[in-house]
Amino acid sequence: MKSIRQDYLLVDGYNIINAWPELIALKDDLEYARDKLIEIMAHYGAFRDYKVIVVFDAHFSAGGEVERKVVRGLTVVYTEEGETADSFIEKKAYALVRYGEKVFVATSDCAEQMLVLGAGAFRMSARELLRDVKRINKAIGDRYTENIQSYRRHELENRLNDDVVKRLDDIRHGRLK
Repeated sequence: MKSIRQDYLLVDGYNIINAWPELIALKDDLEYARDKLIEIMAHYGAFRDYKVIVVFDAHFSAGGEVERKVVRGLTVVYTEEGETADSFIEKKAYALVRYGEKVFVATSDCAEQMLVLGAGAFRMSARELLRDVKRINKAIGDRYTENIQSYRRHELENRLNDDVVKRLDDIRHGRLK
């Protein structure tokens, strides 16, 4: 039995943080900026049905090993010492494409984009990802607003024809014929 194919989104975490205005504003608290990106990607991945992997460089950390953790339904990877997020993403994209998965890579690094295209993955710039995130958030907001308004009040009178409404009103007021 063949397993169901999963679409993947690999996100170059710091590249996206440094490209999105709302995340650039949070760079004084880098941990909060990372958490905000993870939260956004978790919602986006859930809506798009992507398996999301957000990758952060840890190549300046001494003695670090690859750290993976699942947060809010997505995988967060901190690369090992001496490894960049770019190299991790390239290897991961290549491996996933070899297994027949559909892979999207979100980064604005031109060299990275060319490498993942060569591996058979699809590239998505930080600006394209932000535009899609905003479009999806708007669609979700519109759908939520539409649902709230449609559930406000459904009076029976508004859904029945006039003859039935008149007869029910007569019954209610004791004016039976």
